[in-house]
This record gives sequence, C-alpha cells and structure tokens, in this order.
Amino acid sequence: MLYDVRHRTVYRYSQPVSISHHVLHLMPRRSDRQSVRAAELAVSPAPSLRTDTEDYFGNPVNYLTLQEQHDELAIEARARVEVSPPPDPAPAGTLAWDEVFERLERTATRESLGVLQFAFDSPYVHPTADVAVYARESFPPGRPVLEAALDLTSRIFRDFRYESGATGVSTPIDEVFRSRRGVCQDFAHLELGCLRSLALPARYVSGYLLTRPPPGQPKRIGADASHAWVSVWCPEAGWVDLDPTNDTIAGAEHVTLAWGRDYGDISPINGVIFGGGEHSIDVAVDVIPADAAVDGGPVTE
Repeated sequence: MLYDVRHRTVYRYSQPVSISHHVLHLMPRRSDRQSVRAAELAVSPAPSLRTDTEDYFGNPVNYLTLQEQHDELAIEARARVEVSPPPDPAPAGTLAWDEVFERLERTATRESLGVLQFAFDSPYVHPTADVAVYARESFPPGRPVLEAALDLTSRIFRDFRYESGATGVSTPIDEVFRSRRGVCQDFAHLELGCLRSLALPARYVSGYLLTRPPPGQPKRIGADASHAWVSVWCPEAGWVDLDPTNDTIAGAEHVTLAWGRDYGDISPINGVIFGGGEHSIDVAVDVIPADAAVDGGPVTE
C-alpha cells in the first residue's frame, strides 16, 4: 500500500515566545516492510538552526532552534510511504516464551544485545505485581511466545475500554489497569508491561493507522490521528507488531514513524520554550492512499 501522510501541528501562545528548542519524531522510518519514497518538513517561523539525523534507536529525528519571537508555531510533516503486509508468522511454531530470554543471553551477539535492551523497565513502563499476574494467564509454561502474545493482545482488547480523554501522557499503567480504560498509548504501555514482566523483549511503536469513513460518507481531511502499538521479539520471526487497540497483527494499514522503549523515547514533538504563557494545540493528521487527493497535494517523489 502506498500512502500520502500529512501531520500538521499548530501551537498558539497567549504571550510571545522568545526562543525555543524542539525535538521532532515526525518522519517515517524505513524498515524491512516500509519504504519512504519522499519526505519533507515545513516549519513556520523558519528555525534559525535545524539538524536532521537519527536517534539512538535509528529513528529519523529533527532538532530545531527558533530564535525569532513568535506567538504561533506551525509544524507540518509530509511523506509518501509504501507499506507491505507482514509474512504469516505461524504463532504455534514459535519458541516457547520461557526460553526466549535465556536464548538471547546465551548468544550474546550484537543483535541479541540490541533486542535484550527492550526486556526491562523504562520510564513509562513499570509493571506492577497485578499486571504480572494478569500477563501470566496468557503465558503458561512452554506456550509458544507469539501464540501467547496474541492471546494477551486479544484479552487487552476485550477487557479494556477505549475512552478518549480518560488518561494523559503520564498516566501510569497501574492506573490504566485499575480503571480498565484508556487510549492506544495506554494499551501499548500496558502490553509492554505485561510482556516485560515475563522478561520478554517488547518495544513501543508510534505511527498512524488508515481509518475509513462510515459507509456513504467522505473521508474528512485532518480526521485521522496518531496511533501506537507494540512489537514483540520472536526468535523465528523477528519483531512482530501487535495492535492491542484493534486486536490484530499490525499490517499494511499501519504506517510506522518510530520505535523505542516507550512513548517518552519517541514523542512526536518535544522541547523547551522561553515565554509563551498559556497555549493551545491543534493537530490534523491524514493517511490517504496515494491515488486519492489530499488537501495541499502529495509529496513529490
């Protein structure tokens, strides 16, 4: 699937901002299943300094410094991305989950060490005893790791209610677990906590999901949103992306921006401002198959 993706964020400040520094994770990353045909970033007012590079995890990252006084900041990322469906991972044929960590420890290769770093707690993911008990229901001894992870994904989908506004960026997973509600970010952090409580490597993935309008209605421009899911390590299949919000293996309709230990590693826009007072944020996201028109036009290849 070929998509034109647009992510526009506008900050409006009640008082002028004199200087600001920003870190952006808004450019889709390349992977075995995803190629980036073209990408561009527009910022207004124009930054006095911009550095485009990769972060520790290999994600595209942009560092901006604005030294022009401003009371509005507009950031728009556009990309043309091709996403391929994942291969059939054959869940029942994967290694027993309780052998995964031990095998990674024994091999001690560069790849295994890179995988192992995702098996431990991170700033947003501290699994409690209750979360560990919940996870164990899907992971009896000897069960194939992907079969068990898919079962866990389905249970989170059934047991937790999607409720926009019920949580915030910093809501801990134990609160999400108690309230049984949240959004995609919460469900991703919860599943990470479950998997890591069993010493299973799992990483947080941010991106977008193609959404479809109700039958007979046009797709509204700007109505899409950022999405989050998880990726679990299976020795036979590599990293397999699971979407607990939708109870599915992430496929050709999931566009990946970045991955890390949790949301804090790859938040779309982060930074520090001097001044500004109170502020408001408007975000508009579009994920459109490339043969459909997008307001403003696609990125040219």
